[in-house]
Parts: sequence; structure tokens; C-alpha cells
Amino acid sequence: MTYMIIVAGGHGTRMGSDIPKQFLKIGGKPILMWTIERFYHYDKNIHLIVVLPKDQQEYWRKLCKDYAFDIPHDIADGGASRFESSKNGLSLIPDDAEGLVGFHDGVRPFVSPETIGRCIEMAEEEYTAIPVMPVTCSLRHIDPRGGGFNVDRSLYREIQTPQVFDINLARQAYNQPERPQFTDDSSVVESLGCKVALVDGNRENIKITSPFDLVIAEALIKGSPAGQ
Repeated sequence: MTYMIIVAGGHGTRMGSDIPKQFLKIGGKPILMWTIERFYHYDKNIHLIVVLPKDQQEYWRKLCKDYAFDIPHDIADGGASRFESSKNGLSLIPDDAEGLVGFHDGVRPFVSPETIGRCIEMAEEEYTAIPVMPVTCSLRHIDPRGGGFNVDRSLYREIQTPQVFDINLARQAYNQPERPQFTDDSSVVESLGCKVALVDGNRENIKITSPFDLVIAEALIKGSPAGQ
């Protein structure tokens, strides 16, 4: 069995909006619905778990009713941090479950079927998989004392989601206390001493966190077949 935990805990502050960013509309419907549909259309047997703050869950249920959105999914309570939210989503998976679990940002609605497939296939072989993209801009290391220097961008990759792991490995990782260096799910798993396998992501798999990203998202929808 494959589980996908979709973490949607944003509050829209960087958007300058009172509406949480995962509920903002693109292409006529909330971002989070597009994200859920990506995984459902890839494989209807993936068990979907959506993590939302408690105070947003009733609003989400209303949106689902208003948009006749009936893709099956469980809802877990969001935590005070990404670590807590992922851990809460993981807690909804039965203790005896075997297989894979993925963690995906709720505001990445353009992950491709190919990226999902590469992550799942690699995790089946290597127990871990994260999608990455080459860094295209020049990078500069900043010295706190002033100045800095350019670094070789070929040695770096931009990390995306879904990040997919063996369920038992993920459970072991999230049994640890939270640490400041945990910036995503792969950093939690890596802290066990595990090597994380890399696969190709897709350039369209942007994380929508700003008004500019909304403009890009609308353009991506208009430029894709049947809005998919």
C-alpha cells in the first residue's frame, strides 16, 4: 500500500490574503483540490491523508461540498511545525501497514505523473526517494562578516516533493525529537544515517507561496491540455 500525506498548513501571510494559500483559487478551484487530484489521477489506490490546521478543517469540508469534490481522503490535524504536521499525518496510518509513504506540499499542484512514478519506483528499490531539479541561477555563499564567494551550482539541487519513504523507516525517523535542522521530511530521515536517493523532478512542480507564483500557476493551467 502507498500512502500520500499532503501537508497543507499555510496561512497566506506572504500572499497578503486572509484566505490560507491552499484554499486560494487557480483555474476556478482551490489549489489543494488540484494537488489531491494529481495523486488520485495517477493511482486511485493511493491512500490520501490531508493535514490541515484544526481551525481550517470545517472550511475545507464546506469547500468540498461547494465544489462537489468527492475524492476520498482522511484529515489529520496540523501541528505547530512541518515536523509535527508530518508526524500527525503519519499517525493515521495503521500500525501494521507495510509499503510506502510520501509527503507532499499541499501547494504544489503541478507535480507530474512521471515525477510521482519515479519517486515511488525508486523508493520501492532504495527505501527513499526525493525529486530534485538542477539549480539554474548562480549561487553565492554569504559570509556573516561581510562579502562572500560564488559556489559551483552543479554541486547543488533544488528539492521538491513528494518525498517518498518506506513506512517503517519514516516511523523510525519521526519517533525522534524535533531538531532545528529538520527543514523537510528528507532531512528527518537522513538524520538516521540513511542515504536519500534522488530522482528527476519536473520544472512545473512549483510551490505556490507568493502572488507571483499565482500568476505562474494560472499560466500553467491555461497552457496545459484540458487544464490538467
